[in-house]
Amino acid sequence: MIFRHAWHIFYKDLLLEWRSKQTITSMLVFAIMVVVMFAFAFQPTGEITRAVFPGMSWVAFTFAGMLGLNRAFLSEKHQDCLTGLILAPMDPTAIYFGKVLSTVFLMGCMEVIALPLFFVLFDFRLRGSLALLLLVIFLGTLGFATVGTLLSALAANARSSELLLPLILFPIIVPVLIASVKATGLALSGGELAEIMVWLRLLGVYDLVFLVVPFLLFEFVLEV
Repeated sequence: MIFRHAWHIFYKDLLLEWRSKQTITSMLVFAIMVVVMFAFAFQPTGEITRAVFPGMSWVAFTFAGMLGLNRAFLSEKHQDCLTGLILAPMDPTAIYFGKVLSTVFLMGCMEVIALPLFFVLFDFRLRGSLALLLLVIFLGTLGFATVGTLLSALAANARSSELLLPLILFPIIVPVLIASVKATGLALSGGELAEIMVWLRLLGVYDLVFLVVPFLLFEFVLEV
């Protein structure tokens, strides 16, 4: 039942985004601008590119994702829509999972479009497995979305939520960013699978923890 309600919230968010296209457009433009600036800062050839490419990609993904997180619950405050969702006859965690799904979907759309552009701008050659790279990006994005959605709900009622959210989010997602950058670098360069699995396990455990925690906390977060 929870996941059916979560799917309805996800579908509602997609319909709103399809009509406005504000969030995905701003995320994509921001990600491309970040990479273009990196392309001018570093000569897009050789060892330097291979060294900075994973970190550069996740800088772009993370800051672009922040734009989506800032709107995840602020958009529900219009005409007191969030109050309506809270009063609806459903488990409050359905709101959380619906928002996680929409954040992962929007970030995924942005990444699918932006990543090939990154490869073109930096003339980068993928030496490893594309499937492994996509798995790393998915787990990293899921970790970012699970934590970010929880904290976005917490910050939504603050006066300066756009400023508060990054301050409380980035210290908590440091493990996700480190693991994502390391695993992305290994996946791009064709590193040993055993070495990549170390970082994938960290991402998997982190994602699992923050998918379980909202069952205990999210109802209280909405009441703050």
